[in-house]
Amino acid sequence: MRKFALLLILSSGTLAAASVSVSAPANGSTVSTPVQYVASASSSCPKGVSAMGIYTAPYQLAYTIEGAKLNTALTLNPGVYDTVVEEWDNCGGASTTPITITVGSGTQVTVTAPQNNSQVSTPVQYVASASSSCPKGVSAMGIYTAPYQLAYTVAGAKLNTALTLNPGVYDTVVEEWDNCGGAAVTPITITVGSGSDSGVFTNLHAQPGWTGYALLPPTYDICSSCLPSGPQATWSMTQNISSPSLSGDSSLMDIGGQTVYSDILWNNHLIGNFSSQGMPDNNHTIIPNLYNFTYDVYFYVEDPSVSQALEFDINEFVNGYSFIWGHECRIAGGNEWDVWDDQSGAWHPTGVGCYPLANAWNHLTLQVQRTSDNQLLFQSITLNGVTSTLNYYGSPTPTTWYGVTINYQQDGNYKQTPYSVWLDKLNFTYW
Repeated sequence: MRKFALLLILSSGTLAAASVSVSAPANGSTVSTPVQYVASASSSCPKGVSAMGIYTAPYQLAYTIEGAKLNTALTLNPGVYDTVVEEWDNCGGASTTPITITVGSGTQVTVTAPQNNSQVSTPVQYVASASSSCPKGVSAMGIYTAPYQLAYTVAGAKLNTALTLNPGVYDTVVEEWDNCGGAAVTPITITVGSGSDSGVFTNLHAQPGWTGYALLPPTYDICSSCLPSGPQATWSMTQNISSPSLSGDSSLMDIGGQTVYSDILWNNHLIGNFSSQGMPDNNHTIIPNLYNFTYDVYFYVEDPSVSQALEFDINEFVNGYSFIWGHECRIAGGNEWDVWDDQSGAWHPTGVGCYPLANAWNHLTLQVQRTSDNQLLFQSITLNGVTSTLNYYGSPTPTTWYGVTINYQQDGNYKQTPYSVWLDKLNFTYW
């Protein structure tokens, strides 16, 4: 749909069979607030599952999300709830799973180590304690390193252990189970690094080094004569925006212009040639040891439908190879994530839906890897708490350039409708 222009500058009338599987909370269990709901849905509808939702009482729809996976926490007052998790497919069908829970008032898990959203080394030290309103007390505690992967358990209300984990990003969960059938969880997201050649750039949206470029059809090469003022394409980046913002300091990205289907690419050189972060790596001692990258960002868009696509890219140029992990949320073209195949110069559909929320903050995390045999591995995409594992491999292309860069891009639609996107809490982790 778009030519990747990085260069060196970096129905059927019948209802379908469907089902809803709820892995948390357990039916009939006693839980604490907030209550973590984790569920997935399947349907024989050829068009797939449209959305999922949670009813906390009849006709009280407390939460909805597009797609076939649900992972959220609901704050509920103490009491008994006959909740229902429902899916709706694109053939007009629906399916439900009832979940009755008792919400207690005094059950909690306190984790003192590691800190949430921290970068740690392996082994990772976990220290936690639990309390419960159950008269019989806490039975056991445990650590999940991924959904359904219980890595450690211990009897009682205290936990202190070290887990050996490979480098990567982990959405871990520390859970307690009491002797009344109840449970409580505390999610802890960590990034496990590997040695001194690791680090994280925080709040990059508010940092210097961003340069914008116009990409015009039909070639989508960099337009060297285009100006931010147009007329073919217009663009701007305004930092230090207080509202909307999560940190109090977001960045406003605007595009427009007269040439339809024009795109604007913003690029920042982080490590290596032209580093904006003071890391030129002149002796080539850092980048050759970097194999894993995480792009983590929040973005706010008032009306996603006016965007042809939003693009988030990670790029590494090392040892004569160009590794380009391009990710495109194709909105007007069908609400699907595509990844970039640099060998063929084309986008590869992943089958993973991309439905950014309107007038709300969307949280996106991309995890990629340069493998030990110099292949590109697109590992996962997490949007608004739903993780989709890709495990898609690609091959690099030749280059004489050297560095690590990131991109952010907004694509114009068939009217080149002007639109804005706010970026906040843009963090980039490397190891």
